[in-house]
Amino acid sequence: MVVHGEREILPATTRAEAATALQQFTTAYNAADKAYDSSLDAAHVTGALGDIDAARLKAGHTNYPTGNPNYAPLELTDAKFTIPKKAGWPRWFVADTAANKGGSARWLLVFTRNDLSEPFQVAYLTLLAPTAVPEFKTDKDGWAEAVPANSTELAVAPGELSQSYATYLKSGGTTFADGTHTSAWRADRAKNAAKPGLATQFLDEPLTSGDYAPLALRTADGGALVFFTTRYFQKETAAAGTSVPAQNKDVQALTTGEVQQSLTLQLVSNEVALDPKRGGKVSVLGRIEGLTSAQGG
Repeated sequence: MVVHGEREILPATTRAEAATALQQFTTAYNAADKAYDSSLDAAHVTGALGDIDAARLKAGHTNYPTGNPNYAPLELTDAKFTIPKKAGWPRWFVADTAANKGGSARWLLVFTRNDLSEPFQVAYLTLLAPTAVPEFKTDKDGWAEAVPANSTELAVAPGELSQSYATYLKSGGTTFADGTHTSAWRADRAKNAAKPGLATQFLDEPLTSGDYAPLALRTADGGALVFFTTRYFQKETAAAGTSVPAQNKDVQALTTGEVQQSLTLQLVSNEVALDPKRGGKVSVLGRIEGLTSAQGG
């Protein structure tokens, strides 16, 4: 009998393998953070977190070539693993942990891989209050359910969430519930768009292919918790006779070109949202973003 792994519905990994992947990530992340050397954890991060982490380490290395003067190792404890049972690749799971950084927030890390020969890599990292982590639907053996990207039973199909969020940030609308990462963020942008001597423009884009693909877990209420990625550009343009405000040394380390009248920042942002059944509004629960590059002009 031939077993077709790409069609057979199987747990993405074992709980023991998940615990090992979490430990390997933590060890590599700490080594890279201590040395400000992205090569030390490149095999354990990908997607949005990979971009954010690599840029942070690049800036750190530029400013502190001998390593991180404020290094304190990250400790992840009280890990709870939610492992979906699914067919095909990628195989992925979520680790929900306590940490010695970020106060009382829970760290949600999404591990993914596209082949058995690869190590699990963290594509998404978000921090949530313990009460904000939803209950997931699980079967009698404790395995979770992955929601397809093209699911039509939710308010927004997971595969369309990145584009919907980018559209909302530009134009508003009723798809998303009000909150810190939706209505409040739009209000902040509007307030900062025009200041004396400085104009700021924003451009949001979806990121959905490869390791930026959204990943969704079925919640106990029939909705889904969706992890997804966007990218945005923030262009600051100074009026004639004025200059763009001075940037901190981390921004300077990632800037190419000479900043004369403008500075365009490129940021990658990974979000986590509660996507309810059709008819409801999507709630963006958390967002972690990082500057990946900047261009002077």
